Amino acid sequence: MQHLRGLRLHVRDHHVVMDNGILRVTLSKPDGIVTGIRYNGIDNLLEVLNEESNRGYWDLVWSPAGSTVTTGTFEQIVGTNFEVVVESEEQIELSFSRTWDNSVEGKLAPLNIDKRFVMLRGCSGFYSYAIYEHLEGWPGFNLDETRIAFKLRKDKFHYMAMTDNRQRYMPLPDDRLPGRGQQLAYPEAVLLVNPVEPELKGEVDDKYQYSCENKDLKLHGWICMDPPSGFWQISPSSEFRSGGPLKQNLTSHVGPTTLAMFISAHYAGIDLVPKFGDGEPWKKVFGPVFIYLNSAMEGDDSLSLWEDAKKQVLDEVQSWPYSFPDSEDFPPSAERGNVSGRLLVKDRYINDDYVPASGAYVGLAPPGEIGSWQRECKYYQFWTRADEEGFFFVNDIRTGDYSLYAWVPGFIGDYLSEDSITVTSGCFIDMGNLVYEPPRNGPTLWEIGVPDRSAGEFYIPDPNPKYINKLYVNHPDRFRQYGLWERYAELYPNGDLIYTVGESDYTKDWFFAQVTRKKDDKTYRGTTWQIKFKLDMLNPTGTYKLRLALASAAQAELEFFREAGSEAVVLQFAE
Repeated sequence: MQHLRGLRLHVRDHHVVMDNGILRVTLSKPDGIVTGIRYNGIDNLLEVLNEESNRGYWDLVWSPAGSTVTTGTFEQIVGTNFEVVVESEEQIELSFSRTWDNSVEGKLAPLNIDKRFVMLRGCSGFYSYAIYEHLEGWPGFNLDETRIAFKLRKDKFHYMAMTDNRQRYMPLPDDRLPGRGQQLAYPEAVLLVNPVEPELKGEVDDKYQYSCENKDLKLHGWICMDPPSGFWQISPSSEFRSGGPLKQNLTSHVGPTTLAMFISAHYAGIDLVPKFGDGEPWKKVFGPVFIYLNSAMEGDDSLSLWEDAKKQVLDEVQSWPYSFPDSEDFPPSAERGNVSGRLLVKDRYINDDYVPASGAYVGLAPPGEIGSWQRECKYYQFWTRADEEGFFFVNDIRTGDYSLYAWVPGFIGDYLSEDSITVTSGCFIDMGNLVYEPPRNGPTLWEIGVPDRSAGEFYIPDPNPKYINKLYVNHPDRFRQYGLWERYAELYPNGDLIYTVGESDYTKDWFFAQVTRKKDDKTYRGTTWQIKFKLDMLNPTGTYKLRLALASAAQAELEFFREAGSEAVVLQFAE
């Protein structure tokens, strides 16, 4: 064992160990699977009942080019070459790589992958990132999903946290098995009928209830009460994630499992799957993410570990982009660029003056069409929020060509800069005043809801008492409760929703999602909603435009039309 002022690296035949005196991380060699994490007197934080290959690993799902499904071939990313990249008094960085060639065509995703693991002196945790590359001449394919997964010890980690108001004691994985759990409409949702802890009886466990938007996805993990220890996944940036700030991803869930999601089709489908053509060159760095470990003194409140982890997030964000990764593919701050400006809104039907785009979401993403950032999933995106006066600063942008995109809460539509922006190393680009003019054909005659890219203002019913997650009772995220789609037919047993402008209240009378109706024979049929309104003055030769903002749509068809001789708009939702 080599002593490096607190850092020790031990390379064995089939394993390699990093130790900085605070924690010890063991990885399989040359596979690059995390098989053990020793910390705070616990010999291994990872599930010792699992095989070594099923504890801490990178994986992906891929499909042949042209595939229209997102459930392709699962592949754990196993290295075939091990290298010590950095071994110094301050840092250990290890590489576990695999190269692709024609001999494995159809068996492995056509990617060169270099997984990195980094340990720093005096740091209570370790970092991981990976470099994916698709070379010219290689076959095309779809990258349906890629992530890091950690499986923790079920006898130790029972409390999960992801926000101040989204944390709780979780069921055991055993509670999801037949006899203790009853599968509901899809495999991920299970009703706890005979859980090990009786107080959980009657609750629903579903990993999708703990999803989170990219913009908020910086911290989640687990707490062990004895000894008080925390295991946290910290992502100080979302630049490498797909779909922009509103894309939802999985976090932690029963297992106990903690995920670092980079690409996924969850909540979006095939549109959010990167598709590579034959011979298309591509390279991307995912991460680094930080696995942070903390502990409390005996007798201290174990939940204080959550507060400590939140403070650590601030430190990591302040340090982004990290200076330590030893790869030319991860540029430090000095080799990145910066863009600033001010966004104003010009809506002549509301105000004759320019209005600051207060709280606007402003981002740089690859050049495209209006709103294309929502489907962009191959490269990088950089987002910020404008201040009250509409000023914005997007810092530490990788070099390259971008478009500037934005949207303003309270105004419908998207902003797209007229010209692309070339970001160079060390640049500071001032865009000056930018003006967004929301799409308009005239004054608004009526409006249902708020154009803020959320359905949270609409009516969200209470769940069926048989299928609740107690965490979300009277919670701002109560829309995450299981089975709310079936409540629609109970609220409207004899006919579909009719909304009368000027009389109805969208917080009570507009269901938050247009869903199918379950029939007695267990099949489903589409629903037809009506919006009724009166116009005091109708211009027979004028043009009236209906604008719809859809939060999401999956396996569905939406039609709308005006009934002849009626001042009503009909929305028809088909299966």
